[in-house]
Amino acid sequence: MRRALFIILGISLFGVAFSGTLTYREVFAHAAAVCPSPGRPGTVLGYPACVYGFFMYLVIAGTSLTGLIAGRPARTSSLGGTRSVQRDSEAVTQP
Repeated sequence: MRRALFIILGISLFGVAFSGTLTYREVFAHAAAVCPSPGRPGTVLGYPACVYGFFMYLVIAGTSLTGLIAGRPARTSSLGGTRSVQRDSEAVTQP
């Protein structure tokens, strides 16, 4: 699970960098002068599509980072059955 989260984090960070570069070039740089006006083809609700991609990748990166920080949940047995956990001198059966 951690490996998958690391892969997702890496891909999403690349996406943040790529779409962030495109967003900067479309919104703030010289290309902003030739960027289509709101409602024209090439925009979504008045913004270039790369802006939405930037925020999408940012959310995915944050979610995967949160999953990595939170750690893994408790393991179950490899057979998928129940296991016994000892707490305060009493046995508790968990699914």
